[in-house]
Amino acid sequence: MTVTLPAPARLDDRTVVITGASSGIGRAAAVALSGLGATVAVVGRNAERTRRVAGEVGGQAYLADFTDLAAVRSLGEQLLADHPRIHVLANNAGGLMPERGTTGDGFETTLQSNHLAAFLLTSILLPRLTETAQDVPPGAVRIVQTSSAGNLMGRVDLDDLDTSTGPWLGGMRAYGTSKLANVLFTRELARRLRGTAVDAFAFHPGFVASSFGGGGPVVSLAKNLAISTEQGAEPLVRLAAAASVPAPSGNYFDRLKAPGRVSAQAGDRELSRGLWERSAAMVGVSAA
Repeated sequence: MTVTLPAPARLDDRTVVITGASSGIGRAAAVALSGLGATVAVVGRNAERTRRVAGEVGGQAYLADFTDLAAVRSLGEQLLADHPRIHVLANNAGGLMPERGTTGDGFETTLQSNHLAAFLLTSILLPRLTETAQDVPPGAVRIVQTSSAGNLMGRVDLDDLDTSTGPWLGGMRAYGTSKLANVLFTRELARRLRGTAVDAFAFHPGFVASSFGGGGPVVSLAKNLAISTEQGAEPLVRLAAAASVPAPSGNYFDRLKAPGRVSAQAGDRELSRGLWERSAAMVGVSAA
């Protein structure tokens, strides 16, 4: 049965962390959620834009480059120090890398920016999220992952998470795989969170007219048919602020509706468990 996300409710006295919030749907979501009363922690890489958005929404700016896992660890520690309660973690940062690259941590840039950094940040903030859930209605604390319909063209190979073999295809193969990893991560996270009153969801925002994907002629032409950043942010806003989500934890929304279409691999529990364990080893946290 298909369900639709309800309209957002007020978020007074709630704290929302949004990564990738200095532009695009992250910024649009920050503006919308602050308008609903939330305290928004604005996380971005570009200092000027991040501080501008934080000023716009009355929140605090946090600078972190997700191609540096040490910066992600520092970000997590600072968020814990500043926020005694965290109600929503929106793992929204990410991108498409037209050229193959490797981070200083030794991982393919797309994999680290779109999956590993979010995995690490979630691991650091999870105890605070579960503590917060003890004092609010069940399901009010959520982890929201910005994925993509691109997951349909992804393929997760635990022996080649860095997409080191095969053609690069302008980064689309690695991007699709990272977005499938988002879905697998969300489903495994939801299983591990059973009994904690913390829910996890992933969503496809739609094809959004933002700076994402660069400015090549094909992308520029396609963006003429794209939705606005405000429309793209709507699933994130509703997943963060709806009084209740009418789908079990672990679901993937195609914009406002679930269940959305996912790769056949998304249903492989052994793969999701294996990805979790491999990711934990890569970022240096416990897989338990």
